[in-house]
Amino acid sequence: MSEAVTRTVTSTSPPGLLASLDPLLRDWLPRQRWFAGKGRPVTGFSLVAATELLPADARLGLHHVLVRAHQQLAAGSGAPEEPGDCYQLLIGAREALPPRLAPALIGHVTEGPLAGRTVYDALHDTRPAEMLLEALRTQARIGGLRFERDRDQEIRGGLVPRLMTAEQSNSSVVYGDTFILKLLRRIVPGVNPDLELPLALTRAGCDRVPAPAGWMVADLAGRPWVLGVLQPYVQGASDGWELALRELAKGEDFAAEARALGRATAEVHGALARALPTVTLGHGQMRQLAEGMTGRLEEAARAVPLLRPYAPALRTAFTALDDLAAEGRTWTAQRVHGDLHLGQCLRSPSGRWSLIDFEGEPAKPLAERRMPQPPVRDVAGMLRSFDYAAHSADAPVPGWADSCRAAFCTGYAEAAGVDPRTDPVMLRAHETDKAVYEVLYEARHRPEWLAVPMSAVRRLSTPEPA
Repeated sequence: MSEAVTRTVTSTSPPGLLASLDPLLRDWLPRQRWFAGKGRPVTGFSLVAATELLPADARLGLHHVLVRAHQQLAAGSGAPEEPGDCYQLLIGAREALPPRLAPALIGHVTEGPLAGRTVYDALHDTRPAEMLLEALRTQARIGGLRFERDRDQEIRGGLVPRLMTAEQSNSSVVYGDTFILKLLRRIVPGVNPDLELPLALTRAGCDRVPAPAGWMVADLAGRPWVLGVLQPYVQGASDGWELALRELAKGEDFAAEARALGRATAEVHGALARALPTVTLGHGQMRQLAEGMTGRLEEAARAVPLLRPYAPALRTAFTALDDLAAEGRTWTAQRVHGDLHLGQCLRSPSGRWSLIDFEGEPAKPLAERRMPQPPVRDVAGMLRSFDYAAHSADAPVPGWADSCRAAFCTGYAEAAGVDPRTDPVMLRAHETDKAVYEVLYEARHRPEWLAVPMSAVRRLSTPEPA
């Protein structure tokens, strides 16, 4: 199901801008790490919005562009034609690129308002990046773009920007060692949880998430489109994935960190439950949940022959959940992180854990990402992440993942007052659903990693007695 698509085009940029960029973007856009439609040719573009930030005839021209990329459907898919994904581009234009900007090259324009200019991804350039921070600091309004800020946080000018190179689905610019601006690349209309949830957590007094200092929004067709979020930069922080791999390489135990991370996760869940509405899931809702999991299993089994022998046993994880709900069991659902794993966690030099990147799974519709979920969904995601880390080590460390999984649940119980392991049916269902997703993903994108989720599939096919 696709997001609602606006038909309104907002433009303060010169006419013909997109037509002049079209042949260059067809080659450049699919090569970007954050482009979601890998493997399907781009057939054309439609303009959603274009805003001139610096005049095209200046030494440095700058255009903020929201463009929808239309792609060929997979052969034989039978799927109906859907509107393409909308991407956020910051396009700079110069007569010639200095060597330092060579990696940002999009191409040389031969016609239209930018004819004779070289265009490039302007996030790599100091001045455009500085302009974004200044717009947030001054709460600027430029065309349909709105730059907002939290008045309780000071945003200083003059901070030197640098583009981070480790991003996948988005782009981030660090300003000095003070702020980090996350620019969302695939844009959808509506309230984005990557801004909504950190704001709610900040207002609830939860300090486990960096508080938004500013945010960029495009107002189109009467709806906000969140474009980016500025947050404090945790100087010297370690990414949870990188930290786990370093400890594994040294043969060090990670259980204490996993336990602390479990406490942090539970604190975030508690704050979200206080700040935003919760719902009770009865038999009808749980049947829908179980049917969705079963459907994803069947789809994965059709696509990955290696999974098929395990499918009947895995299906029992979902039928057991439905059976328990039929007996009258209910659960509470609430807003959750939605895509929790070690890479979404930061450990400060003082040892304190924070959670980041509340966007959820970008491939899912925004409405689905904003739905209340059982908190165990996040728990299952983290437990699977420990498994991935253990299998990524150069030399296996026996029992490492099991130790981390147990410690995480213990830490979670200490803060939440309830241990996820005391609801083994719910936990197994969500772990199984996550492992099935991983099997399909790895088979399609990283076949060399397929052994990792398949190991979990074998374990989850023969669960231990509750």
